[in-house]
Amino acid sequence: MDDVNTSEPGPSAESRLRAAPPHELVATARRLLTERFGAEELTLLLADYGLSVLQPVTHLPRTGPPVPAHDGPAGRAFNGQTPVVEVTDDASATNLVHLPITVRGDRLGVLTVRLPGNACTPTTVLRLTDFATALGHEVTTASRDTDLYLQARRTRRLTLAAEMQWQLLPGRGCRRQEYVIGAHLEPAYAVGGDNFDWSTSADHLTLTVTDGMGQGIDASLLTNLTVSALRNARRAGIGLADQACLADQALFAQYGGKAYASTLLLNFDLDSGTVRAVDAGSPQLYRQRGSTIEQIELEAQLPLGMFEETLYDEQTFHVEPGDRLIAVSSGVHGARAADGGSFGERALRQTISAARLAPPHEAARAMVSGLMEHFGSDELAADAAVVCLDWKGRVG
Repeated sequence: MDDVNTSEPGPSAESRLRAAPPHELVATARRLLTERFGAEELTLLLADYGLSVLQPVTHLPRTGPPVPAHDGPAGRAFNGQTPVVEVTDDASATNLVHLPITVRGDRLGVLTVRLPGNACTPTTVLRLTDFATALGHEVTTASRDTDLYLQARRTRRLTLAAEMQWQLLPGRGCRRQEYVIGAHLEPAYAVGGDNFDWSTSADHLTLTVTDGMGQGIDASLLTNLTVSALRNARRAGIGLADQACLADQALFAQYGGKAYASTLLLNFDLDSGTVRAVDAGSPQLYRQRGSTIEQIELEAQLPLGMFEETLYDEQTFHVEPGDRLIAVSSGVHGARAADGGSFGERALRQTISAARLAPPHEAARAMVSGLMEHFGSDELAADAAVVCLDWKGRVG
């Protein structure tokens, strides 16, 4: 944001965004860009839960007509994560600049700004890109205090189970020097038991994929307890196997073995690429190295909460720079089509291979789209979670 501030007297753009009431970020951004760049119009577009459309944020009725998330100038900015300048055909001599809004690798949406044609210089686009990033951070923070931006993301009402699951997620992506994560969850507006979670530190990344048994609110409650127990153990500084043990105890104490959660736990050493793993159930893990796709065979251990005081063991494997890991829940690898056939390993491998050149967030979405196409419906019968991680490793 330094480029935005250097030539302007008074408070910085960032400080003015931070000082704005949570529901007034769009109006504040509009005033700032009008003052500093001569902007004639500004629209904040947020990606909906299914990543199918971009929803404009307005005050009433909270959102305007949606824009495709994968087509058109705004869609290209969102998918390509790069600014797109659209030259308008009207007589106004203005350009529309579509700027991706991403917070630490989590794609939120697009900021569209209408500028006079002579004001749309490369330097201005670069400064607007920094502004869009700052706005994204403020939207993320403001969402703790207002429902405006969460409401704007919805094309329809979420089920209560889905509301709980989306509030539990860390985001849908994360980027660091060592890795890039992209994840997708369906059915977006009615998901119940599937979840993914991650946490990073100076030298490690912990990643989990959880598949709570059942459907609807029962599955969501089970998964909430599972993820919360895993986080509680992780934040106490406990090792991966013991995290699984403590979560297992918490679930058995609550359900007595009548309900359980299948969970894959991974801990990455950012220096060495060594991965510690606990396979407690049904999520499957694949590694793509060059043109080779292999399932990483881990020792199948009991799902969390099935029996009292289950002991879990860690295994290790290694990732190299350029590797892609794909973790999928049972709703992906075990899904059945309308004709009774399963999605199957062959179709899953074909989908993984076809998405090889796509960034992780698009690869994860493409895998779920492939599942839907195979299933023959836009609404899946079971939850499906895909987490895609591109490993870059640590340099130096």
